[in-house]
Amino acid sequence: MESQVRGGTRWKRFAVVMVPSVAATAAIGVALAQGALAASFSVSGQSFKVTTDKLVGTGFSQYGALDEGYTLSGKKTVHPVAVSGFKSATISNMCQSVVTPDIPILGNVSLILRAGEDPNKPVEAKNLYIDVADLEADATFENIDIGVAAKDANKGPGMKGGGEQANPFGFAQQADKATLSGVKQTAWATTAGTFKLSGLKMSLSTGVKECY
Repeated sequence: MESQVRGGTRWKRFAVVMVPSVAATAAIGVALAQGALAASFSVSGQSFKVTTDKLVGTGFSQYGALDEGYTLSGKKTVHPVAVSGFKSATISNMCQSVVTPDIPILGNVSLILRAGEDPNKPVEAKNLYIDVADLEADATFENIDIGVAAKDANKGPGMKGGGEQANPFGFAQQADKATLSGVKQTAWATTAGTFKLSGLKMSLSTGVKECY
């Protein structure tokens, strides 16, 4: 089965409806202790933007969660996200940007990271998780299942576990393969077992300069 999707999704709204704020189950904690799942962490007060020409991932799953973290003033907060997991992925022409506002004397400072610009040397990742707040892309899914319980989405790398707030009995979807083109996304966190950044370039500049 193949499914194609075009356009943007307001993942914040989607995640609030999809998953209530509950702690991960003991079973997920056991898997984490055994090293089967990646630990989550408190996210910073800055989201970041990512663009890529093409992301091809095998073993895809997606479920809703709440990322705990801080504002830039240090207050506790939570962010509703859609967690996209891939057992493996290749990413072509990736750009990642984050803007730190109101630095004394300098004002806004932008960090831009680029990698995988050579078509023959894409970025490569294993056990990749992206906590997405907003996404636009053209997407094709192969052998997709929509509406499975998050804990039973076994085509992907599994739920992250750790301290993330996600309902293991809530809505999830999964596919053998996902191909996303023309990706523009805002995310709060990315974790991976391995993350190979071929042709890495990083730059800092004053002002607001983002990938999109």
